[in-house]
Amino acid sequence: MTRQRAATNFLVVHCAATPPNMDIGVADIDRWHRALGWLCVGYHYVIRRNGAVEKGRDEGAVGAHEPSVNAVSVAVCLVGGVAADVKTAENNFTPEQMASLETLLRELRQRYPNAVILGHRDCPNVRKDCPSFDAKEWAASVGL
Repeated sequence: MTRQRAATNFLVVHCAATPPNMDIGVADIDRWHRALGWLCVGYHYVIRRNGAVEKGRDEGAVGAHEPSVNAVSVAVCLVGGVAADVKTAENNFTPEQMASLETLLRELRQRYPNAVILGHRDCPNVRKDCPSFDAKEWAASVGL
């Protein structure tokens, strides 16, 4: 059973690091994370290529997406984020995904008004490009 979060200081945007032609969802990521020995999917929400938002881990639960902020954040994962070679970070998210991300983050900000929006790459000691765009800059550009 997952532990419940005591605070929500961050809304963290991730990518699934999948190529643009791969459409996966929570069930797929849940299988991947369980294969790693995790309890269940580490993200609270997954946004598919068509913009559909799927619920993952219970929103009130501690996440399993970035050790430095798991206990104080809600995680949102966008499907995509790498080029066809699956090695190169690429902002290949669909307009539908970005619209859903904005809507979801607005809803989350209503529940957690003091939470700061970050990209995974903005977390301490992270050395990856995830989510393949500057989430903080994007959030500011849409008024979040």
